[in-house]
Amino acid sequence: MSDTVLSPESSPAQSLIRDFLNYLTVEKGLAKNTCEAYAQDLAFYQGFVKAQNISDWARINRQTILDFLLGEKKRGMTSTTIARRMVAIKIFHRFLVKERLLQVDVTSVLESPKLWKRLPHYLTDEEMIQILNVPQLDKPWGLRDRAILECLYASGMRVSEITNLTMDQVDLTNAFMRCRGKGNKERIVPIGRQAIDYCQQYLRKVRSLSKIRSNHFFMGRTGKGLTRQFVWQMIKKYARISGIKKSIKPHTFRHSFATTMLRHGADLRILQELLGHADISTTQIYTHVTRDHLKDVHSRFHPRA
Repeated sequence: MSDTVLSPESSPAQSLIRDFLNYLTVEKGLAKNTCEAYAQDLAFYQGFVKAQNISDWARINRQTILDFLLGEKKRGMTSTTIARRMVAIKIFHRFLVKERLLQVDVTSVLESPKLWKRLPHYLTDEEMIQILNVPQLDKPWGLRDRAILECLYASGMRVSEITNLTMDQVDLTNAFMRCRGKGNKERIVPIGRQAIDYCQQYLRKVRSLSKIRSNHFFMGRTGKGLTRQFVWQMIKKYARISGIKKSIKPHTFRHSFATTMLRHGADLRILQELLGHADISTTQIYTHVTRDHLKDVHSRFHPRA
């Protein structure tokens, strides 16, 4: 195949990227948000490849990719973003080999340098209570927001899973929710007493009084489902009001859920199932968090620490 066809800026290459994203959606079943993120990652990768005057994908080697990722780090990209970009690149190169556009997958021996790995931010029990108490319960939508925050912390669900919940996926009587995660995989997630209580109040005092009929469990004022961006902004607002100085995002609740579970003796395999992780190595990052917590407790309370 000619260099022109494989040139990152050529129309055939753009078509190839579209084929790759379609492959991720149809064959791999990846979520729309994930595919959009990978598309953005590959756009930056293509820009780097062009700047290096590389006109043939076959000319890309392991060092080329490392130089790109290190350049992203110097640009101030977070460890999470860099790790995701590396994943996008690896999956893309595997696709090129699968389609016989490349003979060798140069990413097969590529691993994330430890300096890119970052422990997840989480809230302490006191900080979690602090932010949970912020929504005004005398206002209907404040009650809804409290129910959302309680469910995020009680279940460890991703924000997209919470916003996509439908009425038939929530069983408050039996204390569980059915959600669809990455790869459109469904899992059962238990929820605790506090989350159930606020969800029941929300249904009784907000949804039942609304003339709007919606299948979304958590709905907006117009009856439509909430967006991920709405929940993100809502959490940022409550974090600011709470006075907590940490950077708090929807995923912070997921990290806090996982950390709390491990601290109280949850089995790692069970936590993997609850979080919907395909690989337990993803779940294992929380063991580092709990070890750091144990070290901190030891240093503060042991007389010879």
